[in-house]
Amino acid sequence: MEITASLVKELRERTGAGMMECKKALSENNGDIDVSAEWLRKQGLAKADKKAGRVAAEGRIAMAQAGSKAVLVEINSETDFVAKDSNFLAFTESVAQAALASTASDADALKSAKLASGETIEETRAAVIAKVGENVQVRRLVRIDSAHNVAAYVHGGRIGVLVEVRGGDAELARGLAMHVAAMNPPHVKASDVPAEFVAKEKEIELAKMTDKDRAKPANILEKIIGGKIAKIVNEVTLYGQPYVLDTNQTVEAVLKAAGAEVIGFQRLAVGEGIEKVVEDYAAEVMKQAGLA
Repeated sequence: MEITASLVKELRERTGAGMMECKKALSENNGDIDVSAEWLRKQGLAKADKKAGRVAAEGRIAMAQAGSKAVLVEINSETDFVAKDSNFLAFTESVAQAALASTASDADALKSAKLASGETIEETRAAVIAKVGENVQVRRLVRIDSAHNVAAYVHGGRIGVLVEVRGGDAELARGLAMHVAAMNPPHVKASDVPAEFVAKEKEIELAKMTDKDRAKPANILEKIIGGKIAKIVNEVTLYGQPYVLDTNQTVEAVLKAAGAEVIGFQRLAVGEGIEKVVEDYAAEVMKQAGLA
């Protein structure tokens, strides 16, 4: 069968593979588009295996929401360039929608979920790797499915937040999600702060005091230390921080005025916890040249 330019073009548009690869696939499979697409997919899987060990610390946080049900998915690439690629962006959006429709509780369980195309996320991930030429990983999934107010917010594609609020309204929930994205509080309220953290901070504050301060009566000393610890606890709790949309009030005051309570939140930032490889190309060239 003659392998025409239009046939090659059709297969290229369908698979995203290179022109020469498409031509070879059609030649190997007697011009059959479906079989050729599958053949390319198998080649893509082989390429994916070679890239699987490479560090993927860039990428995007994608979200999907339907009422009070929402998900965030972190999908990683090796470079920021690929994180902005149309193939990668389309993949992240489809994964987020599939995650919302599924019952998967983590990224591993999400791999077998099916996209609108009928392919699994894992199968499609391999095809994306073949298209973009980089390792791509579906790393993390968080979700909230609640009867309360739920807000999902993504800032710049790199930080995503889910917040669940009892009471208040959708506007308050979104404002709180923006606050968590900006301020990254480790805890919701003072009662959530570990006793070990408080004890360590007391120890540090005591060590910083002068002999004159330490000589003060125990009750006075306790008040001084207590005030310092209260300030530190406020800094590490959502409730204690000044609200980013109105810094004259704490988050706790805003919630109290609305008769609302934060049940919990989830925050993902692209690449957090991944050790990035920093290449020193000059040193590598020197080494290869035997000059180092």
